[in-house]
Amino acid sequence: MKQRVLSILVDNTSGVLSRVAGLFSRRGYNIDSLTVGVTADPKFSRMTVVCSGDDLVLEQITRQLEKLVDVRDIKVLKSGERVNRELILVKVRADAVQRKGVIQIVDVFRAKIVDISKESLIIELTGGPNKLSAFLELLEGYEILELARTGLTGLSRGVSDVRYL
Repeated sequence: MKQRVLSILVDNTSGVLSRVAGLFSRRGYNIDSLTVGVTADPKFSRMTVVCSGDDLVLEQITRQLEKLVDVRDIKVLKSGERVNRELILVKVRADAVQRKGVIQIVDVFRAKIVDISKESLIIELTGGPNKLSAFLELLEGYEILELARTGLTGLSRGVSDVRYL
């Protein structure tokens, strides 16, 4: 099974997210990750959708998305030709004794401690999926109380495929 990252430029109107998600659910496709935000032009939003399937399914997803009225542009963000990031917030149980070890891991990954209490720390880390996975692996020795991930977002490198509407 392959994974595809799609950068989709859509009209910034109500119901767009529902229509895109509905396309996936009606056809039984899964969305691995989804992020949405307004662009520099407030008339448009950019969705980054990560989906998986075989070549036929992935091509069908792209073709079906192109048919939606609100979709203005779709780019397949290919590995090596894109910059992608994800944000995680992790709340870790750490008393005074454990805190030093957690802070060492945070420093190695250039993460930030954004909240601290007597019993816990909240850590913010941005990076690629491999970096985030490695960070979480090192935290396995500690109790993770809560975890939130934004999902992947990305842009293609360079200016050769920038499209202006």
